[in-house]
Amino acid sequence: MSRYDFLIDSYDTERLKTLSVWSQVPEGRMTFRPEPRARSPLEHMVHQCVSEDTWMRTMLGISVSRAALPSEETKPAFLAHYAGVSAERLTQLEAQPDAWFEAETAFFDVTRSKAWVLARRLTHSAHHRGQLTVYLRLWGQALYSTYGPTADTGGLFQHKAPVIYRYQSVDDLLAGEARGGSHPPLPGPGVHSPTERPDRSS
Repeated sequence: MSRYDFLIDSYDTERLKTLSVWSQVPEGRMTFRPEPRARSPLEHMVHQCVSEDTWMRTMLGISVSRAALPSEETKPAFLAHYAGVSAERLTQLEAQPDAWFEAETAFFDVTRSKAWVLARRLTHSAHHRGQLTVYLRLWGQALYSTYGPTADTGGLFQHKAPVIYRYQSVDDLLAGEARGGSHPPLPGPGVHSPTERPDRSS
């Protein structure tokens, strides 16, 4: 066992979380822009693919067999493409010894360990995924779990709200989306407030 298995496992689950949020974007909303300075969902997908490709190649020395972007820029194409390239990267990460993670590399204008860079890559992806979940809320859509319960899976953990993922694996996601979407129903927040600060305006 590597002492960096936790980072490899984290990358594996983060790729599923990213794809799960992408899968919720309606095809007709791919060019939606909530504010002139904001990225559209399409541009978020482009940024994720290009940014991760650049970080992995130039900072971690991990290259894949495909181009940074899919040949067509549609939601199904991005789902299939990112699933494929992230699987290749995962396989390469799994093969690295501890010394590889501890080796130093250039991170823009500073030097950091590869483990540090990979951890930053995960938080970078989570940041942009979080921006897309705001779009889903703006459209009135329910949110599945990414790190824990949501208002749509039952509210707060202390109220015993469950964690409900949209898909259990990348393979399930690709198969489900090919059928037009196949995911569990959500119970909603129930009788309790979904936040720690209930709305007292009513």
